[in-house]
Amino acid sequence: GDDSFRDGFAPFLPDCRAIPFNDLDALEKELKKGDVAAFIVEPIQGKGVNLPLPGYLLAAQQLCRKHGALFVCDEVQTGFGRTGGKMWGIEQWGVEPDIMTMAKGVANGLPLGVTIATPEIASSLKALTISTFGGNPVSCAAANATIGIIEEEHLADNAERMGQRLREGLEHLKACHPKIVGDVRGMGLMQAVELVEDETIGNRTPATALTLRLFEETKKRGLLVGKGGLDGNVLRIAPALTVTAADVDEALEILGASFAALGGGR
Repeated sequence: GDDSFRDGFAPFLPDCRAIPFNDLDALEKELKKGDVAAFIVEPIQGKGVNLPLPGYLLAAQQLCRKHGALFVCDEVQTGFGRTGGKMWGIEQWGVEPDIMTMAKGVANGLPLGVTIATPEIASSLKALTISTFGGNPVSCAAANATIGIIEEEHLADNAERMGQRLREGLEHLKACHPKIVGDVRGMGLMQAVELVEDETIGNRTPATALTLRLFEETKKRGLLVGKGGLDGNVLRIAPALTVTAADVDEALEILGASFAALGGGR
């Protein structure tokens, strides 16, 4: 749905249509056309860390089944314990997809992507396929080791505990800097802080330039933070699943000092 990802490359799939996140009416309108093979969705949108409304994903799955479309879940960013307490982000909403895709966290940095499907769908794939790098033994060994550590060290549970600690600290920063922090959202160790120039609800101006200034302040103090959102004004905070309480507290302290250096406190 983001033009910046399509410009210069489109069309990958001429019949691929993007619909607004959290809009069940838009989804049903497309499904009723009768030509939809699948609905692909992230449990939490990675670019801006946007969460689904309560009941949205389950209702979307039910609509897909009603109209004969597959429900495909993209777990590239939310998978392997990132959202806290569970291995998959989609589990947070009690939904079992027909197909799941995943990458990144599965091999802890080594190149590997995975697709899994229900037995019915998997057995329907009869054609031969070829992949130059498919089945790479080094990446697969790294994935096995990574998943083993995630399970043995209960890192999904650590993501839940440290995510709560991080979220509480970010909410405190929002309370201290209401003129520039428009929103704090996320789940587990996938959190976001949205920076604005006008804190009036419904009329928030994305503070893109301010976000870049904040990054310079955090960098001076030894903290690197990612950004996202359609306007580049969202701090995307997703530390390693092994992050400790001391790590979280240090990051929050640096963020607090950086916000203070920008001004805009109450």
